[in-house]
Amino acid sequence: MKKEIFQFKIELLHIKPKIWRVINVPSIYTFWDLHVAIQDAMGWFDYHLHEYTFQTDDVRNPVRIGMPDEETGDSVLADWEVSLTQFFTEVGDTCRYDYDFGDDWEHLVTFTGRPKIDKRRKYPYCVEGAQACPPEDVGGPAGYQMFVNVLKNKNDNRYDDMIFWLENHSCNYDEFDPDYFEPKDIFFWDPKERFKIAFGDE
Repeated sequence: MKKEIFQFKIELLHIKPKIWRVINVPSIYTFWDLHVAIQDAMGWFDYHLHEYTFQTDDVRNPVRIGMPDEETGDSVLADWEVSLTQFFTEVGDTCRYDYDFGDDWEHLVTFTGRPKIDKRRKYPYCVEGAQACPPEDVGGPAGYQMFVNVLKNKNDNRYDDMIFWLENHSCNYDEFDPDYFEPKDIFFWDPKERFKIAFGDE
């Protein structure tokens, strides 16, 4: 297979100002590999379940890619068995990427191009983006908006409790700045190592 790079734009929906990233990944990636790259680029900690959804001509039966649940019998394709090239064939192709079915974070993933390979770079890498990732378990878009509003107002009677939550949160989000993002700060895990952590040596 010819070596190629796929570029994606990931936008977190229902949030203003827009939180987004542009990442370049190898075209040989599976959807599991892309999941790991999205988690790292956005700033999530992969604590929760995820799933991709591709719309089809039958709107009642979209293609779902993620983590199958044998107990429920849901028709979800295992993302580690599905290559990106099976579904991202044309620039402009999109899907939805959902993370944390409690907080319900919805992302729009858009295939934006096939940039030339830069032999000096290690892939994947983050090209650009904007805004910090919301803290895990903050309560979804509505909870995050409340969270940001409280942080901006030290006179809010919820401020001290929010700071306490931040400082003691498992993700250690002290000194959170919603407007900060720097691509060079992104560290990408090896998706094979993340798979071992999630599933052992299966």
